[in-house]
Amino acid sequence: MIDCIAGYHLNPWTCGIAKFNQILARQLDLPVVGILELPATSRRRPLLSLKLSEFEPEHVHLLDDWAAHRVGQYEVFLHAVDGTPVEHRLIANAAKVFCGNRELHANLEGLRPDIIELFCPGTILTPHRVQPTDLEVFTFGMAHKIRVEYYRKLRDLLEATRQSYKIFVSTALHEGTSFDESFIVRFEELQELFSGRVYFMGYLSDTAVYNHLMDATFLAAFFEKGLRANNTTVNAAMECGCAVLTNLDEYSPVGYDHLQTVLDINQCEQLPSVDTLSRIGQAAREIAHGRYGWDSLVAQLKPVALA
Repeated sequence: MIDCIAGYHLNPWTCGIAKFNQILARQLDLPVVGILELPATSRRRPLLSLKLSEFEPEHVHLLDDWAAHRVGQYEVFLHAVDGTPVEHRLIANAAKVFCGNRELHANLEGLRPDIIELFCPGTILTPHRVQPTDLEVFTFGMAHKIRVEYYRKLRDLLEATRQSYKIFVSTALHEGTSFDESFIVRFEELQELFSGRVYFMGYLSDTAVYNHLMDATFLAAFFEKGLRANNTTVNAAMECGCAVLTNLDEYSPVGYDHLQTVLDINQCEQLPSVDTLSRIGQAAREIAHGRYGWDSLVAQLKPVALA
């Protein structure tokens, strides 16, 4: 009898098999453990739920060695197979073998006539229908730059309106960064902070971002020190005529003024009316397309760079 689900990638935000493993473990009331955390001396009898092609080469060898010392002491659920010798040994040494589709079963039954054909149900972890609300806040930025302290102030401002609201969170990733554990913790903090009114939208295309900005009451964008003129996130929102709630300091763009073209959360005692936000959004559009638009940048750069 298995006593845990063992997977390679454990982050359900970035790996479909990790999501599958998490839900399966919950259904079976078993823990999820990392395959690399299973020493040869472990007394656990895991169900290895995996796709070996996702493994780093050195980890393939570790698993191969582990399985050789645990013949008949583990079970395996295969999501894909490339026909490698390591996979064949992993299958041969397992007490039971499950596979996720009919093609896998047909390809592997020669190795294991007792292989069990199964499937993978849907893996939507948060099947929540988004409900209409009075206010809609959109926020997006890099995964490692969620400033929770400013969102606490945002929550207080939203609660003070006594209107219903929701917050859509999109994100982008710098090259070399990922949805690591720290980001997940931060997002869960936001979920708790706003009592479940936060919806994580993942990485959105330009078209999706544009439509969110057109529908949002305002964009919330907070920075470690303050807004800068080279922040394309805020400038894109302003070009769309979307009011922006941000944090300003002495180095923020000239002309980005509280209650005129943007909202400075450090100066906000209450959120403006929808009409005022619309006026601010229109003023934002004018300055973003004018002083901080592409035509202005090219006009200043071209005579120098192409001289």
